[in-house]
Amino acid sequence: MLLIHPPAAKACEPPAGIAHLAGTLRAHGSVCTVFDANLEGLLFLIASARPTGDAWSRRACRNMAANLAALRSPQLYASPARYQRAVAADLNHLIEIAGLRHNLVINLANYQDDNLSPLKSCDLLQSAEHPQNNIFFPWFSSRLPELLADKAPSFIGFSLNYLSQALTTFAMIGYIKAQYPGLPVILGGGLLTSWMRNPAWTRPFAGLVDHLIAGRGELPLLALVQKKDQGHRRPDYNGLPREGYLAPGFILPYAASSGCSWSRCSFCPETAEGNPYSAVSAETVLGDIHQLAAETSPILLHFLDNAISPALLRAMVEDSRNIPWYGFSRITAALTDLDFCRGLRRSGCRMLKLGIESGDQTVLDTMDKGIDLGMVSRALTALKEAGIATYVYLLFGTPAESLTEARKTMELVARHHTAITFLNLAIFNMPICSSEAAGLQTDGVEEDLSLYTNFTHPRGWNRKEVRRFLDQEFRRHPLIAPILRNDPPLFTSNHAPFFC
Repeated sequence: MLLIHPPAAKACEPPAGIAHLAGTLRAHGSVCTVFDANLEGLLFLIASARPTGDAWSRRACRNMAANLAALRSPQLYASPARYQRAVAADLNHLIEIAGLRHNLVINLANYQDDNLSPLKSCDLLQSAEHPQNNIFFPWFSSRLPELLADKAPSFIGFSLNYLSQALTTFAMIGYIKAQYPGLPVILGGGLLTSWMRNPAWTRPFAGLVDHLIAGRGELPLLALVQKKDQGHRRPDYNGLPREGYLAPGFILPYAASSGCSWSRCSFCPETAEGNPYSAVSAETVLGDIHQLAAETSPILLHFLDNAISPALLRAMVEDSRNIPWYGFSRITAALTDLDFCRGLRRSGCRMLKLGIESGDQTVLDTMDKGIDLGMVSRALTALKEAGIATYVYLLFGTPAESLTEARKTMELVARHHTAITFLNLAIFNMPICSSEAAGLQTDGVEEDLSLYTNFTHPRGWNRKEVRRFLDQEFRRHPLIAPILRNDPPLFTSNHAPFFC
């Protein structure tokens, strides 16, 4: 089996999804090849960029090799200004130049085609029908035949997790079907799962893709290769690059759980899609991590969980062998304990991502977040005192919020500006499957694969007003603006730990 992580997504760490599947398949005696087409494809675009005649593009092309080397070196991250120029100004400009020739908006973190939408199945099928129009075609039409001739797989699988991957995924599938019509194609991943969990799903790819997999893929893949499940297996990164990612060393991604242990937040896609929670024991996680660390020599461990469980946090504190790490955590009473936070720091914790969402208690209660603002304040203070950076996520425009509540969120951030290292600001989208949407006036959507639906805000706090507040008040607040400037461009939280 050949498993592919397609372009385009951030290429700073290896794809955990296909590594996890490879670990399961190989442990059960099945031959499996993993291929990070995203990394190779983006490097191809960078290398093939040519100056457009202006001084900026000439400088970017001239410094391409030096900037790539710098991005893979720890020294660059000691200078935010140099990082900004190397990443956002020069390397990203090379990707943008390539995109302009194809009427695309493409950068190191995103891919957007003005003519084709990844939310329309007809456009995805068109991408499959005309793969030669895809910006990555000159590369994958050469690379895939080499790989298939060498590995001769019985199945080829694509892991589709982000909208930015969808059009190229289908272009690659279309090419495979045209050139190798007898080779079965498997499609899975987080984005496909979201589409298939929608009650309005109509199987639009039935004539193109042989096997569609929603949710965790281990059991369906084992069934395809006629193997019986024998339980948990750790990910296997053999076959993926150890060097070459856009980071100052190998980052080890690891998921200790899937789904969300809380699963009560209103309007949450995890809840709306009914994704079940499943966790690996803390003892098993530590065993996996140390074995993988011995194999890959990572500089950073990235927990991919929606929220690292309290049991695993405690186990990390008690384990003295941990490498530097970061991930998402719910705010709990444990994070208000300074001694516990210091234990996390000694365990290697460099940064915690925290979904605070709002600075108004009524909004939090309406969303059923299960946290109170007193706990938030104490946790931020304890983490700051312990030396752990925080990447705080805020959500504006939920049905319970108005300008008044949004200003309370701004006041919360301002009060704790010394304890908040990075900020992520998001405007609320209504999940199309959300049960709460039934009580609101919705406008519907034109795209058959849309994940969200338009709605009329019950308090008049619509997207236009939210954007105006964020642009004219929140981002200009003298205590908040410096926090926003901390965020690494394009790679954001994936590179943030290197600046802590």
